Amino acid sequence: MLLKTSLRSFFAHKGRMALSLIAVVLSVAFVSGTLVFSDTATGTFDKLFAATASDVSVQPPKPAEDEEQQAAVKPPTVPVALADQVATVPGVKKAVGQVMVGNAVLIDPATNKLVGPTSGAPTLLGNWTDTPRNPVTITSGHAPRGSGELVLDADTAKKAKLGLGDRIRIENSGGRHDLTIVGIATFTATNPGAALGFLDTPTAQQMLLGEPAYTSIETFGDGSLGNDRLKADTAARIGGGYQVKTAAEQKDENTKQVGSSLNFMKYAMLGFAFVSAIVGAFLIVNTFSMLVAQRTREIGLLRAIGGSRRQVNRSVLVEALILGVLGSTLGVAAGLGVAVGLIKLMNALGMDLKAADLQVGPDVFAAGYALGIVVTLVAAWFPARRASRISPMAALRDHGTPAEGRANLVRTVLGLLLTAGGGALLVLGARAEKAATGGQYLGLGVVLTLIGFVVLGPLLASAVVRVLGALLPALFGPSGKLAQRNAMRNPRRTGATAAALMIGLALVIASSVFSSSAVTSASAQIDKSVGVDYIIGGGRAEVTTEMTDIVRRTPGIDHVTVQKGFHAKVQLPDGRQAKTGLDAVPPAFFGTDFHPTVRSGAVDSIGRGSLGIGEAFAKDFGLKVGDRVTVDYGKGRTQVLPVGVVFAKGELFGNGSFVDLDSMAKAVPAAEQPPVEAVFAKAAPGADVARTLTALQDGLKEYPQLTVKDQAGYKELVQSQVNTLLYLIYGLVALSITVAVLGVVNTLALSVVERTREIGLLRAIGFSRRQLRRMIRLESVVIALFGAVLGTGLGLAWGVTVQGVLRDQGLGTLSVPTTMVAITLVSSVLIGLFAALVPAFRAGRMNVLAAIATD
Repeated sequence: MLLKTSLRSFFAHKGRMALSLIAVVLSVAFVSGTLVFSDTATGTFDKLFAATASDVSVQPPKPAEDEEQQAAVKPPTVPVALADQVATVPGVKKAVGQVMVGNAVLIDPATNKLVGPTSGAPTLLGNWTDTPRNPVTITSGHAPRGSGELVLDADTAKKAKLGLGDRIRIENSGGRHDLTIVGIATFTATNPGAALGFLDTPTAQQMLLGEPAYTSIETFGDGSLGNDRLKADTAARIGGGYQVKTAAEQKDENTKQVGSSLNFMKYAMLGFAFVSAIVGAFLIVNTFSMLVAQRTREIGLLRAIGGSRRQVNRSVLVEALILGVLGSTLGVAAGLGVAVGLIKLMNALGMDLKAADLQVGPDVFAAGYALGIVVTLVAAWFPARRASRISPMAALRDHGTPAEGRANLVRTVLGLLLTAGGGALLVLGARAEKAATGGQYLGLGVVLTLIGFVVLGPLLASAVVRVLGALLPALFGPSGKLAQRNAMRNPRRTGATAAALMIGLALVIASSVFSSSAVTSASAQIDKSVGVDYIIGGGRAEVTTEMTDIVRRTPGIDHVTVQKGFHAKVQLPDGRQAKTGLDAVPPAFFGTDFHPTVRSGAVDSIGRGSLGIGEAFAKDFGLKVGDRVTVDYGKGRTQVLPVGVVFAKGELFGNGSFVDLDSMAKAVPAAEQPPVEAVFAKAAPGADVARTLTALQDGLKEYPQLTVKDQAGYKELVQSQVNTLLYLIYGLVALSITVAVLGVVNTLALSVVERTREIGLLRAIGFSRRQLRRMIRLESVVIALFGAVLGTGLGLAWGVTVQGVLRDQGLGTLSVPTTMVAITLVSSVLIGLFAALVPAFRAGRMNVLAAIATD
């Protein structure tokens, strides 16, 4: 009987449930779409790794953490003779020596553009081998047969518009190598988005490794032994030191590497989907609150004929359950479209996934239905609880919407305590000595202030709306006055509607404060500490000696400095070891090119063989100027250096450690030194800075992998990188704002239904349709503006705290984007006008007599 009553009630009010249904569908679609995309991407790579992995792979010893930088320059190798040794292991059918590196770039000399992805997936070059599980097969041309021939994968060739006979160039630490494309290879499995180039084995060894060697030995068994046994026998035959991995271990390792990058995107999107679900909960709360209010007499009759409070409560929750199940079902289906969209987006960024390979696992349905049903039931529980407390007689006497009383003392005290506690945590976070501690305070403070504002929303509604709508009566007459009073007449409803919009806009403002502070801080540090005029970087490619020489020979250049980076260990005077990033620089680096803020010591001591460290590093490990430490560069290369200078934290070099290039060269042979990360050039006195920049760009135009910037250009580069992250956040927050707009539309639409008789009476006493529509539009604008004001205040508090937490990590200057704040407030007005379009149109078309006769 209860289910039958709930079903009848649900379908009798299905039109009023529509927007709540859309909110559930959107949130569930985003979650299920993210999971489908993640499962599809992971499954695609799993298939690729499973289809191409050898039975046993013999790889070089795993480099120590402090040797990874050197390994990126000259990949670790195994001797050629090892392949013959592995081939003699019983059960081995074939042992193939493989060369595969990712430290080179491909360039089309005809267009002077990079060939292959510039971000994300790598460009891999190696030797062509004939193996049972080759990831590619030659579909056009032939395998490389000499030193000037290369096979290119079909996807990269298509994107770069290259074909057989076209010239292509390889740039790496070994120099420039011009080749001809003699073959096109097509992936036998899904292409992960990488660019692949293949040379014959002798050429690959000489060009990519500089010696006869392999990067691994790939072993394929004859089927007589299992992979685990084959691994054990191989390890026993070749001795210790090498990494020996089965196909399953190779697959797991590769999947873990890919999964780490995919998981960041996955959890970020799920986080924003959860935010949109919370926003949708406010919409559902308002929907059921207004439906309960409109059905007061119906509930009273149910109670009068013997219905218990539990039955009333359950009837409302059953309706919510129906809404949640229906919304979740549609949301999971819509999630497939979201997943296809994400696949197309990732394909545009260089990954190659097939929409036809969508994988919908049980986790998609579990997460989708759990989110939709739980959020809906929790949101409907509060209106259901209020409905169950309606007494039969009070309900039967009611002929309209029950008036909202003042928020009780519990709400006031709880809201103030939460907000004050959250605010105190934000202050502690901004003042914390360490960023990790500040981040913890920030996270908890964000949660408490958000809940506090939600709880206080109804209390603030009357006062804030009265201020925001103060000019409405004067500007719009009776329409303005009624709009202001309508927004104030039900503070709980207004507060819930505004809170939904507040959350999304708070995230927008906080992100804007962070990005503006990041750009302003970087610009200020460049102006303060950078004395060079030009910055040349190679991104994922190294800056070779040839490139550096071109910079030196450019007319108008006074001098050039370079920077090499290590992952080093420092043995402290007390015997402890500490890891640090260590940069080797020439004396001119700190002499004329950069001007760091020094906390103690002298910066020129680095040029005399001392070590420069950051203030945080010095404080964490109790170091001071004069202390002697042992620097371990890796591979047993150590050096004892005194601490000569401590850089102030929060500045350009406050988190780094520095050593003189000549001092480092005494301990590390040239062959083991890392590549040049960046080149810095100073214009000669009297030289035209802009003209010299043009000359630099012209001189290096054959190296498209390089970025050549002056100080202004480098600032623009930093801003573009920050903006990329900001726009991504905006895109994800857009979902929650969309749901919030639906909430405003929903509140107004149900409010129009609730006030049908009132609207009829207004029309009867002379209110025109135009005035009526204007009243509803102004009410919508006031509610949206109220949410924007709360969101702006909350977002500013969060953003200022983020800057305080990261003040020692480069965000030393707070910058509040007043333009974005203004845009947010203006946008809220437009949101209000947009949200009121349909409700205002519907109210204006009501039949006056029918509206007055409504019970």
